[in-house]
Formats: sequence, structure tokens, C-alpha cells
Amino acid sequence: MNIKEDIRPISYIKANAAEILEQVNETRRPVYVTQNGEARAVLVDTESYENMKKAIGLLKLLTQGENDIVDGKVLSQEDFFSGLDLELDNYDNIKS
Repeated sequence: MNIKEDIRPISYIKANAAEILEQVNETRRPVYVTQNGEARAVLVDTESYENMKKAIGLLKLLTQGENDIVDGKVLSQEDFFSGLDLELDNYDNIKS
């Protein structure tokens, strides 16, 4: 892995877009885009991007769950399933 291949100025990206897209999709490594010597963006392949979105979604759910525990917003397993059974019974009665 050559990190120099993964850092490119915007002018290079503009002139070699097809090559850069091929590199990103083949290597699955991100390409860091610089402008005036500063990192400004990151190009990633679509599969990696979708995987990152899914991972972030799971982390958000974990954080929400941890916050609920800290805030005392929890139910026992028995209470949860009793409530779920009631809701399902109500749904079945409405549907009939």
C-alpha cells in the first residue's frame, strides 16, 4: 500500500477522474482530495460507503440504547412481551 497514491490534488482528480474511480473501486482504499495543500474531501467506493452508513446506523442505535438505560427508560422482558401481546391482540381485533 502506497499512501502517496491515496492523496491527490483536486487538479489531478479533474484531469484523471476515470483513473481515480478505477483505483478507488479496485483497491477499496479511499482517495484524499487536497485543495491548496489541505485535505478537502475523501472519495470512497459505493460499497464501502454503504457499509460505513450501516455501521454508523448501528452505532446510533447502540448509543440510544445506552442513553435509555442511563435515563431509566427500560422494561423488564416480561413487561415488554406482555405489552407487545396486548398491542398485537388490539391490532388483530381492529383488523377483524
